[in-house]
Amino acid sequence: MPNFFARPGFRKYFANTSWLLGERILRMAISLFVGIYVARYLGPERFGLLSYALSFVWLFSSLASFGLDDILVRELVQRPEQRNNLLGTVFWLKVCGTGVMGIAIAAVLQFMAEDQRTSWMIVIIAFGFLFQATNVIEFYFQAQVQSKFTVRAQVVQLLITSLFKIYLVWNKAELVWFALALMLDQAVVAVLFLLMYHWKIEWFPFFSFQWKHAKKLMIDAWPLIFTGMVVSVYMKIDQVMLKEMLDAKAVGVYASAVKLCEAWYFVPTAVMASLFPAVIEARKKSETVYDERIQKLYDLMVWGSVAIALPTTLLADWVILILYGTDFQEAADVLRIYIWAGVFVSLGVASSKWLVTENLQRYLFYRTALGAVLNISCNLWLIPIYGIRGAVFATLISYFIVAYASLGFFKKTRGNFWAATCSLNPYTTFQRVFR
Repeated sequence: MPNFFARPGFRKYFANTSWLLGERILRMAISLFVGIYVARYLGPERFGLLSYALSFVWLFSSLASFGLDDILVRELVQRPEQRNNLLGTVFWLKVCGTGVMGIAIAAVLQFMAEDQRTSWMIVIIAFGFLFQATNVIEFYFQAQVQSKFTVRAQVVQLLITSLFKIYLVWNKAELVWFALALMLDQAVVAVLFLLMYHWKIEWFPFFSFQWKHAKKLMIDAWPLIFTGMVVSVYMKIDQVMLKEMLDAKAVGVYASAVKLCEAWYFVPTAVMASLFPAVIEARKKSETVYDERIQKLYDLMVWGSVAIALPTTLLADWVILILYGTDFQEAADVLRIYIWAGVFVSLGVASSKWLVTENLQRYLFYRTALGAVLNISCNLWLIPIYGIRGAVFATLISYFIVAYASLGFFKKTRGNFWAATCSLNPYTTFQRVFR
């Protein structure tokens, strides 16, 4: 075993993972601090307008990437000799995708009664996605298992844009400037990616677009575009509907609590990245051992989430008061309920990995589409009755159905449903841990 950890291949992948995880932790800490600082300055209503504009744009964000990210990594690994052609082609496809996203947003805005300020913020944030075309560089280094180079660029960007947002607060800037700051996030990292690529490799191949590559990539990617749109709706529609059905203040109160609840969501993903290779290895040896490790993984994901949710529920009023102040006190009710969504988010991350391992990816789309329909339907039903809490209940219901109950809908996933059920049962979990 010591020889395994001493292998260059292991050290390379471990170092790459460490860089990525370190960046996520640093980003979470700084973004949370700056986000709270900005929210306190703006107040619930203006912060709600900013959150609404960002969520509205995110509904269309999958169009900007054209579903090409994972496919690009695959192609770069399989065909490294075509690096320049692939990077140049995907870059321009993403530029076109941003144009399509802009047209879609403009078309939808024609049918919405938004004030001029809100419309301008939506346009500014949407324009920022144009710079995301350069994230092909990030995926190149990811394919090379050299993420440390893009992580360095992202850390520098995080520091620059965070200082800019703090500067805006100190100078009592107007709301639209914070939308410009969100665009700046994308612009700064784009410049840094290009500089990093030039430093390590060469000038970026802007003029390497090839139609034959574009056609093949889009044929592979088109199903992912629709899937990405469904995911975006599933994740962000609640804030858009709150604004349309209630007001901007409700969005601000809701978004402030959601930001806290979602701050730690990278942890389940990191845990899965670390532990799931051992689960896959067990599958090669014994079905019994494989099932046992899946069960233990579910236990860890569920009760790790409960360990975060329970104290947060008890301390919700104090947490909101300390972090956001009295203007956001209504957010405490959102926080103490929404935090429990993390249990099903963690369970969903684990079950998604299992579905991919079992070559059942189509069920990922089925349940995500179901989640989007449920979220919209429940919001329409519950927001008029319960207000902000109605949106929270809608989110919990959709997460519960998608991450847990949906596993019981299909014969091929039903065994995993019973494993998840055992993990949600504290009595059976206690027996497994202490037997």
